Amino acid sequence: MAFGHQRTESCRLLLREIATAGPIPRIDLSERTGISRATVTTITADLLRGGLIEEVQRATDPDARRGRPKVDLKISGDAHHVAGIKVSDASISYVLMDFDGNEKAAIDRPLASGRHAPDALAADISRGIDGLAAAAGCPREAITGVGVGLAGLMQAETGLVYWSPSLNARNINFRDCLHSHLGHPVFIDNDANVVAMAELKFGMGRDSRDFIVITIESGVGMGIVLGEQLYRGTRGSGGEFGHTKVQLEGALCRCEQRGCLEAYVADYALHREAVSVGIVDHSMATEEAVKQVLLSARQGNAAARSVVTRAGRMFALGLANLVNIFDPELIILAGAQMQSDHLYAKAVMDEMRKSTVEIDKPPPEVVVHKWGNRMWALGAAAYALEFVQDIAVEELSDAP
Repeated sequence: MAFGHQRTESCRLLLREIATAGPIPRIDLSERTGISRATVTTITADLLRGGLIEEVQRATDPDARRGRPKVDLKISGDAHHVAGIKVSDASISYVLMDFDGNEKAAIDRPLASGRHAPDALAADISRGIDGLAAAAGCPREAITGVGVGLAGLMQAETGLVYWSPSLNARNINFRDCLHSHLGHPVFIDNDANVVAMAELKFGMGRDSRDFIVITIESGVGMGIVLGEQLYRGTRGSGGEFGHTKVQLEGALCRCEQRGCLEAYVADYALHREAVSVGIVDHSMATEEAVKQVLLSARQGNAAARSVVTRAGRMFALGLANLVNIFDPELIILAGAQMQSDHLYAKAVMDEMRKSTVEIDKPPPEVVVHKWGNRMWALGAAAYALEFVQDIAVEELSDAP
């Protein structure tokens, strides 16, 4: 069944289209892809023999009783399984997805706060994969690929992590490190990018060609979707919204530079500012400290209100810059801090609009999507799934 290059590419295109639009009849595949009906019939027969797709009776077939029922094509869910992982500040979330994009199992495991040696973090992730497989009731060997969302600066294509708040070393090929522990193909990307992938596949970005996702929790991230494709930049470090500068010689960021947006609006920044004005003690857990400063601000504490107001103004300035540069259809705010409204309050949105270029059209819609780490992990799995589809096609095309 060895394929030539053109046939392999057609196979990949048809499999991707079935994954996106299925269940779908063969004639629609031809119209949507521009591949001839004869070639669609031949290649889908290969995909059927390889177990990557299956035929299903059309649910709304009025002629089913009067003759041979019409069939559509869909992805065979059991053909492969993909794990998605979100590494957070104090936990790791895991999701197992089948080849058709259905969630099969999900677990969360605690993670000690702070930075970790790459091998130690990889070993911890590997133990979690064992737990995920057990929760799904499937052997670990059934997992074809693993997608990982990690905070920091990295090059997704090579797996090189320039810097991450989760790692105690710089310029580490964490993809290769993970592969040596997991034994599965690994696909790693910035965690904000996997959130953008989740929004594109499952969330509020499904109907938008161009949108931006801003994530705010222990850090500030951004995922950019242009023309329904993730944009990463030439070095893989595009979209680092949290490390854009909003104050000359300003507050110290955890990236070791000063004046970054993150240094004013992230969890650790609010904690630090709250300590500096005497609202909380430095020994208080960051999550509790953030809750306390927000509560104190709502209760009228002047110092707390100053901290929260400055964070809102800095965030509004950052959002306005994004609108002026990208002019997206939609901006989606996500992450732990979206559980509170201090960064999308009316005053913040008004401040953003004051700083955007005025034209005779309304500014982009800004929406809030309150979701947890499981959805981030689903985005990582969806990111890996496209690579696993390619792996499956290569294996099919190389089969004798």
